[in-house]
Amino acid sequence: MNTITNLMNIDKNRLAEIGFLDKEIDPQLDLFAEIERLKKEKNAVILAHYYQEPDIQDVADFIGDSLALAQQASQTTADRIVFAGVHFMAETAKILNPTKKVLLPDLKAGCSLADSAPAPLFRAFKEKHPDHIVISYINCTAEIKALSDIICTSSNAEKIIRSVPEDQPILFAPDRNLGAYLNKQTGRNMLLWNGACMVHEIFSLEKITRLKIRHPQAKMIAHPECEEAVLAIADYIGSTSQLLKYTETSKATEFIVATETGILHQMQLNSPGKTFIPAPPDNSCACNDCPHMKLNTLEKLYLCMAYDQPEILMDETLRLAAKKPMDRMMEISRAAGLLG
Repeated sequence: MNTITNLMNIDKNRLAEIGFLDKEIDPQLDLFAEIERLKKEKNAVILAHYYQEPDIQDVADFIGDSLALAQQASQTTADRIVFAGVHFMAETAKILNPTKKVLLPDLKAGCSLADSAPAPLFRAFKEKHPDHIVISYINCTAEIKALSDIICTSSNAEKIIRSVPEDQPILFAPDRNLGAYLNKQTGRNMLLWNGACMVHEIFSLEKITRLKIRHPQAKMIAHPECEEAVLAIADYIGSTSQLLKYTETSKATEFIVATETGILHQMQLNSPGKTFIPAPPDNSCACNDCPHMKLNTLEKLYLCMAYDQPEILMDETLRLAAKKPMDRMMEISRAAGLLG
């Protein structure tokens, strides 16, 4: 049983004791104003991922991808970090801030990619390849981070891999699609753990192709967590922050976006004269939202700030072990000029 599961059991009992689970919010309450009040009152900072719903992005103090959010978490002077994202992101904030209170609006906000690498199975896999250095994508649990040598994000992964001597074998986890893309980009032959993100694997190549025919001037942009066939028809591949920047600087006015739909809010805010079309998934739904990211709501954000629950707690031995590869990532990123 991992850290977050234990925490969920503990917190549910605690939340029930204080009546948190039964709280009803006055429909007349101005949640935006109340959240701003609580931020000042409790010296709290709200960090939000691009995949959060628009209302949460609008009240956040900082919006970014995993690398930028990790940097913000390591630099904040706030007493409380309210992480509007999924549990591995809040865990990362706790790893970097052991003395601060780290809150997550909904503890059920997990991650299909992180869940695809159970720590006991990964440990056994790692032990079969003792000569390999382990580079893990930040979308993993604290337990997987603790088993890794270096952490990476989609923004810095290529730089991280190129920093490792070519004769050093690498085990890359947990995303096989990102790993395959990085193998192609770097010419490496990394051993890949067989994990994937449910959102980025659901895009339909056939539907995207038809969409490109209907919008011949549109640029197709994709996150490297997508499958190889989708990446093969993309005009640009990058992390969420890189995709956002590309849409701002490109002369194109139409974009087909193959990543979680939350990023479209910032794209539209930053480039109001451009059109952004979410890439269609291979199912009957018209959306490609991450069900875990979207568990967080403005109401839950308000309640978690009001009652300081649910809180992320972590064993110190685990935290220190998980922090080492995070520190190594920051060192390499800083040397490569990737951090502001």
